Amino acid sequence: MSDSELVSLLKHGDREAFAEIYDRYSMMIYYKVNQMLRDENASKDLVQDLFTSIWEKCDLIRDNVGISSYLYVAARNRVLNYIQRGKTKSDYLTEIGKYSLQVNDETLEKIDEKDLMLLLTSEIARLPAKMREVFELSRLEDLSHREIAERLNLSESTVKKQVQNALKILKVRLSNYNSLGILLLIFLRDN
Repeated sequence: MSDSELVSLLKHGDREAFAEIYDRYSMMIYYKVNQMLRDENASKDLVQDLFTSIWEKCDLIRDNVGISSYLYVAARNRVLNYIQRGKTKSDYLTEIGKYSLQVNDETLEKIDEKDLMLLLTSEIARLPAKMREVFELSRLEDLSHREIAERLNLSESTVKKQVQNALKILKVRLSNYNSLGILLLIFLRDN
C-alpha cells in the first residue's frame, strides 16, 4: 500500500496500517534522532513517544502531507523540545536546536531525503582530497579528532582545522538550502 493509503486507513483506526507505518519508518526515524542526540535510550523514548502520538492523534495528520515528511518534522520537533527542556548537556546540540528552528517545515516536507543526501554527498566530494578524507572520517565514521590524527598520521590540531574548514566551505555552499534540515544538523555540527 502507498503511504497515503496507509494514512487514510490509520485515520479510520486501522491497527495494521499503523503497524505498517511503524515498520516502514521507525528505524529510519530512530537513526536520525539518535544521530542528533547520541543517546540510545532517549532516542528510543522519543521515537516511541512519536509513534504513540501518531496513533492517538492521527486525525491531525493532513491528507496532502507525506507521512515520511510528517514523521521527520515531528521527530525534529521532539528533539528540539528535548534539548530545550535541558535533558541534554552537549553544547553542539544547543546549536543544532538554534539552526533547526530556521528550517522551513513546508520546504522540508517537499524535498526528498535521497535528493538531500545526493546534494550533500556531491558537495563533500568537491572538498580538497585531504580535507574530504578527514571530514568523512569525522562525520561518516564518527571518529574523534584524536582517532583521525592517529589513523592519518596528522596532528590533532591539523585534523580540527581541516574539519572546521570543511564545515565553513559546506555551510557557504549549502546556505541556500536551509531545508536540508536534519541532514545538515547531523553533518554540519561544529565538532
